[in-house]
Amino acid sequence: MDGEFDYLIVGAGSAGCVLAERLAADGRARVLVLEAGGSDRRFFVQMPLGYGKLYHDTRVNWCYRTEPDPGLAGQQDHWPRGKLLGGSSSINAMVWIRGHRQDYEDWRAAGNPGWGWDDVLPAFRAMEDNEDGASDWRGTGGPLFIRSGRTPGHPLVTPFLAACESLGMRRNPDFNGPEQEGVGIYQLTIRDGRRNSAARAFLRPALRRGNVALRTGAQVTRVLFDGRRAVGVEYRWKGRMLTARAGEVILSGGAINSPQILMLSGIGPGAELQAQGIPVLLDQPHVGANLSDHQGLNYTWRAHVPTMNDLLRPWWGKLRVGLRYLARRDGPLAASINHAGGFFRTDPGQKRPNMQLYFQAFSTLLPRPGERPVLSPDPFSGLSIGLSNCRPTSRGQVVLAGPDPFAAPRIFANALSTEADVAEMLAGAKLLRRIAATAPLATLLAEELRPGPRVQSDADLVADLRARSGTVFHPSCTCRMGPDPAGSVVDPRLRVHGIDRLRVCDASAFPSLIAGNTNAPAMLMGWIGAERIRADRVAGG
Repeated sequence: MDGEFDYLIVGAGSAGCVLAERLAADGRARVLVLEAGGSDRRFFVQMPLGYGKLYHDTRVNWCYRTEPDPGLAGQQDHWPRGKLLGGSSSINAMVWIRGHRQDYEDWRAAGNPGWGWDDVLPAFRAMEDNEDGASDWRGTGGPLFIRSGRTPGHPLVTPFLAACESLGMRRNPDFNGPEQEGVGIYQLTIRDGRRNSAARAFLRPALRRGNVALRTGAQVTRVLFDGRRAVGVEYRWKGRMLTARAGEVILSGGAINSPQILMLSGIGPGAELQAQGIPVLLDQPHVGANLSDHQGLNYTWRAHVPTMNDLLRPWWGKLRVGLRYLARRDGPLAASINHAGGFFRTDPGQKRPNMQLYFQAFSTLLPRPGERPVLSPDPFSGLSIGLSNCRPTSRGQVVLAGPDPFAAPRIFANALSTEADVAEMLAGAKLLRRIAATAPLATLLAEELRPGPRVQSDADLVADLRARSGTVFHPSCTCRMGPDPAGSVVDPRLRVHGIDRLRVCDASAFPSLIAGNTNAPAMLMGWIGAERIRADRVAGG
């Protein structure tokens, strides 16, 4: 790590890996990537369904917990975030959803030129290598292979989709196509039976160029400044405190770590930082604020017919699918937890879908202690149908627990803190029951297990919603982008307002939360962010 670099990227997650590849593409720029976690070369990381084993694994996961949340009946929610190469793209469910086109038009309308739908669609197409082939909507030949959503991953997908269609939902062959609304099978970031994370698709090719340096196990504690110009970072590596310098520092730690590093560096709510003994460089109250996240809920049924429980619960079933995966890299272990899903409106008056569906041909009411139950389903035939809200109005906050850079920040999720969020989640939950009561799916189900038939009134359904719902792992917007420092942390070119040579490029910079899984738009931030950074360097900005 000797000498200065042109760019220093903090975090090798979804956005950071893309940034590294794109900034180093010309072969001239020297790029340093510092990642607090370790390697992604782990069996359960590479095996797609293995991510259930990573849910509580602190070797690859920050394992954050929120503060007790009134909206969740006072419970503390578990927030897994990737702490390894690839970041959360190495521990997620691998669903590839860009978001609704109007979401990006909202970004542009909020004063962020270059982030509208006509701007981001070419970037998505350029980064993708879609198995379904090229079209006006899909890209081929890019670094990121996207597995097709054409083939059902389980026989129960067909009756589920048929039931949805009977209720008026149209079949959608491509949620990343002309329209997002409808039901179908998700496209996935899986290639040749292995997880296709940002590290695999972008970082490793970048490292082979020779002008990208990587240091893992390097936890950044603060940004270093010369006046109000970022010149490098301080970080801990193997018990030693070290520094690294660069012409430009880019934070790509995600919605929790990026605001944490800014605040530790003296950029954040001034009074709070002073109270914790942190010298204030820039009083910016929006650092850590505006936290947005999708909230999810599952309903579960016992089935008359075999589900994945019957295959993955017994030891012989695990052995069978394990041997199949090792030999052929296919089968249930080479797939995602989400076998199908879609997007719908809880109210016809909505201008675009406001709810996302997930169908899972297994159930997990009885997990083993300390284990995310993806690989240990219930000892009976069961399945789940879940949902999450697309554009929650509830807002949370990330704050420092104190001046210790190695202490986890405090996360106030404030989930379901608005009447609008509760009302649409209630409407969505009622639809789950309608789907289950509709042929041909209805004839395959024996009984509702959660929340159960006794839960009928709106009050009881809302109480269940608060008791059982939680994050679907899409925190965003804590360093949000905007033209005015009075309402945002970074400008449309991802530069921190009021600070030179410091940018934030990850999901924390989203101006608002998009509809759907956030891995694709996080990678988009890296792709477009690199274009902005290179252009500014040429222009001398």
